Amino acid sequence: MADTRFIHGFHAVAAKLRHDPEAIQELHMATQRGDARARDLLARAELAGVRIIQTDTARLDGMAGTHRHQGVVARIDARQKTFHLADILEDLPENALFLVLDGVQDPHNLGACLRAADAAGAHAVIAPKDRAVGLNATAMKVASGAADTVPYIVVTNLARTLRELKDAGVWCIGAAGEAEKSFYEINQTGPVAWVLGAEGDGLRRLTRETCDELAKIPMHGSVESLNVSVATGVCLFEARRQRSVTKLAEG
Repeated sequence: MADTRFIHGFHAVAAKLRHDPEAIQELHMATQRGDARARDLLARAELAGVRIIQTDTARLDGMAGTHRHQGVVARIDARQKTFHLADILEDLPENALFLVLDGVQDPHNLGACLRAADAAGAHAVIAPKDRAVGLNATAMKVASGAADTVPYIVVTNLARTLRELKDAGVWCIGAAGEAEKSFYEINQTGPVAWVLGAEGDGLRRLTRETCDELAKIPMHGSVESLNVSVATGVCLFEARRQRSVTKLAEG
């Protein structure tokens, strides 16, 4: 079973059924769940040929590692699809929009960042192999299916990857509260990679120095900074806003 792992929650399991049903080895549903939502999920699983097992809540707790599994847990192939930056850059239908995460440790934040990236139409999320949480079951549940729709690229050297992006014509913008320039002042209509740091610590020195420029999100209240997942949504949607305005002006 070393090559398998569990995902839990309706959103995560339903997304896996939609986008990669072959990876689901078995679906465990709480014996007491007979509601419409559960029946719909079971029907889709049956249609995909997935083995369904009625399972008691205590065992589901053990599989998921939490009691917050909503009564549904799936055992899946743990071997994640491998995405390569060069391939994604070649196949882009529009100017690149990437999210680069510098050492995010909290799986809830990673999942929320993936969800925001999916909503904004980001082409990939890039993160380092070390000093980062990785796509565990909690991150995938919080992502509500986005972990299966947004390519997640794990790299061994983040600074080198940023240089590769820059060589490909992608403008790398680091989010930093102390930056002089507001992110509203930066033209984001071309290929862009937003680089956001870990909770509390922000961008590491080498990451910061490798970015093309730094920008801040203006804060108008009493708090000094935003959670990384909230900042992700703000930055990516500002890029989308600018691109929409440009399209309207050209049309």
